[in-house]
Amino acid sequence: MRIADNTVDRLLGLPGETTPAVETARGLPVAMPDGVVLRADLHRPRGAGPLPVVLIRTPYGRAQRVVRLFTRVLARRGFQVVVQDVRGIGGSGGEFHAFHHERDDGLATVAWLRSRPWCDGRVAMAGASYLGFAEWAVAPYADPPLAALGLGVTASEFVSSFYPGGALALFNTLVWSASMGTRDEPFAPLHARRVRRAMRHLPVGEADLSAIGRPERFLRDVAAHTEPGDGFWDATDHSPAVAATTAPASMVTGWWDLFLRGQLRDFAALDAAGRGPRITIGPWGHDVRALRAVLADQVSWLGAHLHGDAAELRRAPVRLYLQGAGRWLDFDRWPPPETEPAPLYLSEWGADDPVTFVYDPLDPTPNVGGPLLAPGKGRQRDNRVMERRDDVAVLTGPPLERDLDLIGPVSATVHVRTSTGHGDLFVRLCDVDADGVSRNVTDGIVRIAEPGTVRAEVEMHPTGYRFRRGHRLRLVLAGGAFPRFARNPGTGEPIGRAVAMRRTAFEVFRDASRPSVVTLPVWRG
Repeated sequence: MRIADNTVDRLLGLPGETTPAVETARGLPVAMPDGVVLRADLHRPRGAGPLPVVLIRTPYGRAQRVVRLFTRVLARRGFQVVVQDVRGIGGSGGEFHAFHHERDDGLATVAWLRSRPWCDGRVAMAGASYLGFAEWAVAPYADPPLAALGLGVTASEFVSSFYPGGALALFNTLVWSASMGTRDEPFAPLHARRVRRAMRHLPVGEADLSAIGRPERFLRDVAAHTEPGDGFWDATDHSPAVAATTAPASMVTGWWDLFLRGQLRDFAALDAAGRGPRITIGPWGHDVRALRAVLADQVSWLGAHLHGDAAELRRAPVRLYLQGAGRWLDFDRWPPPETEPAPLYLSEWGADDPVTFVYDPLDPTPNVGGPLLAPGKGRQRDNRVMERRDDVAVLTGPPLERDLDLIGPVSATVHVRTSTGHGDLFVRLCDVDADGVSRNVTDGIVRIAEPGTVRAEVEMHPTGYRFRRGHRLRLVLAGGAFPRFARNPGTGEPIGRAVAMRRTAFEVFRDASRPSVVTLPVWRG
């Protein structure tokens, strides 16, 4: 085991262990106020007295490989770690209802930990993805406050990631639903092909039957609550309380992570409130490539706040990787102070006549790359095959005379009319190199649900990217990106139960009275 641990340390670039002797108590019962008992494992330095606790709450089971890795990495460095299965998972009682029980159960668990003789009263939390959400479900409300937060590729609310721009994020939703629905099956990875086929299933709200052969609660919840004003997810949104969180927080995210926008909003809220957070943004997505950075960050941050290693605090609040330049950059805030919003009008590339295309949900415009829960399919990809389709409008600028650096949020304001009064407008910015290869840099989507000309505001993915001299910027407009987003049926029927499909014609205006524009964050550093 020691040899394996040392090998993992080298591969992950982690400092050597400080506490090789770790004792473990498994299956500790933690009673919730409603009588449900959750189970947790305790890992602590052998023979130690009362210590602070690092709490990790997981829906993937205490024995899951990544959870075990987090636990061992922390425990071997002198941290006392408690790993708990959330309600309805593994040995914990009750029924799992994604995102809905984490506040009450998390707060009850923190209170239980503080009452243990082996806890010195200080409790920190660590983790990534859903485990990070479980931190946000506790941190704003814990009294006394948590000692520290290690937040990897996560956010205080996931709803905006379920429905970006109002469109249903089908691919990521169904992939995660299927994985949770088959988590106890020994050959769950074999469902991947069925899951991919199930993305075409109609209605979307029953795609779980095609994917795994039975209903799965999370998919049903997401598909049933797609309409504006639905309050189903309100209790799972902890973003209004972020600014009040006083626990010191360190974050890691990636330019291709599906929770990037939410995590940057959380960082900005903490920063504006004077909480002194830090964040690292790297060239990775929501995958194992982010794991090394998350683990290293949380080891250093927890060491600073639980072990008193203040040297780990001496770095800039914002550290980001500038893609295309191969450089790490440090800043005092997000976005960088040298960033200026620069408008790119669609009329600059061609005439001011409308851009038109027709979207057919029975032959939907395919997605290429982007922030996906699929190793090898997400991130940056060659878009040329997709761009040759008839249902795509492509606008390309002239070769750049000098390097162009973008660091910050990207958005688009598009004046658009649909023939049905319903549709999804997908906007993508690509980098076209000297060989004509077109690679996606950022994109966004917005749902349209009204007749006539609409002024559509599209929130695109933030980016840190260098367009090289001689390259060209390209805008791609389409009526969707399937299966990343569910097909818009063009009928106005709720996505979760729609079966009938209608073709939708799009007109994108770019004249002086309707100036469609993409706003780019140009960095002048």
